[in-house]
Amino acid sequence: MLVVGGVGALSGCAPEGGFPSTSDRQAAPPLEVVESSEAPPAIGPYSQAIRAGHTVYVAGQLGIDPGSGDLVAGGIREETRQAMENLGAVLRAAGLGFEHVVLSQVYLQDVEEFGAMNEVYGEYFRDAPPARATVEVARLPRDGRVEIQMTAVGPAP
Repeated sequence: MLVVGGVGALSGCAPEGGFPSTSDRQAAPPLEVVESSEAPPAIGPYSQAIRAGHTVYVAGQLGIDPGSGDLVAGGIREETRQAMENLGAVLRAAGLGFEHVVLSQVYLQDVEEFGAMNEVYGEYFRDAPPARATVEVARLPRDGRVEIQMTAVGPAP
């Protein structure tokens, strides 16, 4: 692996043997749409998840009940649990589970609800929880309280 840094590295110096030609580079893996009928359908022009080789990128899920299409009632705990169940359904459709998740992003409408969200979220990651970022946002679709997005890595299909 070549690590390049500093201004001097930009002066046109190439590694010994030169850079690989375009024909030497591997093509990107084909993209596969992953869908689950056990999770709410996408609310717009996006997929529930995309598989690229061993990596599955799961779109953000709200606490929407897939049967009714409505946000679950009750508050942040209930919405978090439903969002996690929706994410689990999409992961299963990809042949994966929460143990394959390497990164998650959590979007909260009110960061004061972090503790309650975190308590429910933690139930799904007992061992080796993934890396995570959590941010407060001004507003979420459907006026949800939480949206969670994940990246998972597992065996190729």
